[in-house]
Amino acid sequence: MTNSETKSSSTSRSKRMVGSFELQEQLAQGGMGVVHLATQPALGRRVVLKTLRRELADDPTLVDRFEREAGAAAAIHHQNVVSVYDCFAWRGSRYIAQEFVDGMDLSRVLEATSQVEPRVAALIILEIARGLEEIHSRGIIHRDLKPSNVLLGRSGETKVADFGIALDPLGPALTRTGQALGTPPYMSPEQYRGDRVDERSDLFAVGVILYEMLVGDPPFAPTDPQTGEGLLRRIEAGRYASPRRGASETPRYLVRLISACLRPKPRKRLQSATALRRSLERHLHRPSPTDCRAEIEAWLMTKELFAAEELPVNASTLPIEPAPARGPGPLWRLATIAASLTLALIAPPQHIGFSPEEPSEPARHDNPGSAHPLLSPKPVNARQALASQATPSSSPLADIVGERFAHPASVTAETRSAGAGFAMGELDAARVSPDRPLP
Repeated sequence: MTNSETKSSSTSRSKRMVGSFELQEQLAQGGMGVVHLATQPALGRRVVLKTLRRELADDPTLVDRFEREAGAAAAIHHQNVVSVYDCFAWRGSRYIAQEFVDGMDLSRVLEATSQVEPRVAALIILEIARGLEEIHSRGIIHRDLKPSNVLLGRSGETKVADFGIALDPLGPALTRTGQALGTPPYMSPEQYRGDRVDERSDLFAVGVILYEMLVGDPPFAPTDPQTGEGLLRRIEAGRYASPRRGASETPRYLVRLISACLRPKPRKRLQSATALRRSLERHLHRPSPTDCRAEIEAWLMTKELFAAEELPVNASTLPIEPAPARGPGPLWRLATIAASLTLALIAPPQHIGFSPEEPSEPARHDNPGSAHPLLSPKPVNARQALASQATPSSSPLADIVGERFAHPASVTAETRSAGAGFAMGELDAARVSPDRPLP
């Protein structure tokens, strides 16, 4: 075996392959499993691999929950929901391969910023509502919406993740009546009691997330943080401090929206993700998904939450050289010749720059700075050349010819720059208009 073959063999052995995926690094570890960043060489993309711990692989309830997460997410194809690519077993372990989102979850964003601007918070909730609308249309209830299960990408995308305890009406129940499953501060009263839940339970969690983004803390806190005692009583009573106490600039429509989501009785609560989406679109002036991503990305950049990303040097990332400026076309050259011939016939010779003694030879100057405009190394158009030679005694016809055949390049760079800036300013103002609070 040659040295190159030995090196290649050792390199392949050093790579840890799981099926068709190559593990890169460990991202997180919890009580149920481990999350790795991996690559899929066949498709050239990064993925997230979630695996169930080996010691838990014999628990049928946990295995069912793990596989249900993959099945629930794989049935949904939406830009605001994390996609699942595969669910498979490899050497005694179970894995889920899902979409990699280059960013961080909302809980980490709140740790870094404490609060989110009202308009940006409303845009994030709008994107969540769009994802929930698709989830609920499949008959699936998430049941564990919270900031750590909302991913914000570097480019401003918002995605709902983690369907580990999602309720699928077509599948077997993971819990029995009277058994609660979820994260207490974000659970609706019926979910906390272990009663039957529907999509309105997810909307309760959305209201808690919106409140936390605006104020910095969830609306309901237990009497005893260690045991959680008193939390259900507070949730059922529906009493919480107004979001305006912690965020005085909160628009009234967001205060009303939080109130509609956090009502203890489901029949009095906001009834659907569609109603939530329509309400937000109406007050935000119907921003498109692209508009939402652009504004969220701009806000994330102002908070400097992401380190500068180093791009690989390749043909797609190299700076593009500007195309050389094109000179006047044939029509402009003909116009210039016509103007010159007209001046030669009607104007005195000295006005055109030729000496009467040497009619066929252009005037030469020893000083480069006093060179004739038509012989200047800098490109000039017809109107500039004529204007530089004109005198008060020039013929009116020369002025008419020069004005009519003025080349568009005579517009100064400053004028073009000012016009472009004004147009872009109008475009940005139309695309990112500040929200106007309701009276």
